[in-house]
Amino acid sequence: MALRGCLRAGRGALRGAAPPARGGCGGGRPPAFGFLFDIDGVLVRGSQVIPAARDAFRALSDARGRLRVPVVFLTNAGNCLRKAKAEELSRALGLQVSPEQVILSHSPLRLFSQFHQKCVLVAGQGPVEENAQNLGFKHVVTIEALRKAFPLLDMVDQSRRPKELPPPTTDFPTIEGVILFGEPVRWETSLQLIIDVLLSNGNPGAELEDIPYPHLPVLACNMDLLWMAEAKMPRFGHGTFLLCLENIYKKVTGRELRYEALIGKPSTVTYRYAEYLIKQQAEKQGWKSPIRRLYAIGDNPMSDIYGANLYNSYLKSAHQNQVQAGVKRSPLAASPQTEDQLVQRKDCNISMEGCESILVCTGVYRHNADVPSNPEECVTETAFHGHRDFCFDPSLVEASYVVQDVNDAVQLAFKKENWN
Repeated sequence: MALRGCLRAGRGALRGAAPPARGGCGGGRPPAFGFLFDIDGVLVRGSQVIPAARDAFRALSDARGRLRVPVVFLTNAGNCLRKAKAEELSRALGLQVSPEQVILSHSPLRLFSQFHQKCVLVAGQGPVEENAQNLGFKHVVTIEALRKAFPLLDMVDQSRRPKELPPPTTDFPTIEGVILFGEPVRWETSLQLIIDVLLSNGNPGAELEDIPYPHLPVLACNMDLLWMAEAKMPRFGHGTFLLCLENIYKKVTGRELRYEALIGKPSTVTYRYAEYLIKQQAEKQGWKSPIRRLYAIGDNPMSDIYGANLYNSYLKSAHQNQVQAGVKRSPLAASPQTEDQLVQRKDCNISMEGCESILVCTGVYRHNADVPSNPEECVTETAFHGHRDFCFDPSLVEASYVVQDVNDAVQLAFKKENWN
């Protein structure tokens, strides 16, 4: 069902406006703010660097090329290694980016230690097995390994069907969970085998008896329905694959596919993890001033802006609960177990004041149009592009600010912080 919401040009200043500044001169004082940068549609489009990105990072760097403000690159991409993405960004932006500054859609899975000892099926493309192992998962089965063990399951592509009846597989481990890293290459194969695993309770070679429900735990990373590459129109993302999987499961079983966790933007746990890395950077640089504010820059209202605004709401609620309780503790968020684990790694006092969302026009959002000149102009969302499990709230897709590109976004934040 199509839903309609209002995406206004921004709750605060637009490009060219003068936002209120906070005290200080910026020159020698440590930063009290940090940046969360989306990548696709903000810094790059496919393999092409957006020119404003290099301008932005020249402004963010000192004469030696070192960042003057803590920065995390927060992307829903996940088909590569964290180190490889850092190297790619280093080449694109002309400065050294470390893996610790990069959050891929699956990075927070390292916090889900309750699944690390289970035998999990992983789906996606790229080094999914290595990614899973780097995140702490000890027993990993890929879609390809499952297909080879049970070749009769994959029947859509007639050229891949076995020519002879294979002997039965007897020693294959029981699968105890499913992790969806990103969109796969052969959707029909992954859809079929994942459904087989869920219907068989982890034993896809067995005959189907009663369909188990609740089904095995499913953890999914990256809910983006669309993303922006070099093409003129947005491309299908992992959210489109999830939509297919959910609808097939419901059509076959009559029940909803349930997720143990949804990771990546706009999930709150992803932004909590980003905050943790921002604070780590500040400590490593010896910046004594606590980081109080985050500026999240993105091109996709339904992931970047929704996520930043949702996290801002979480921070406001956390402060309110903290004041009411009279103690320094963190309230539960969208995923209590993972939030608790994250808080245990760091001081659980909620010191972050807020997260402001800045929408750029170089990607998914109005990528062929200029910034609206009228702050009251309303842009209509003709369909809800967010994930099924995230309620549509027009206020959450309304950016704090709308600017033309990432350099304008950085300059806007500098003005707000009175940072030269």
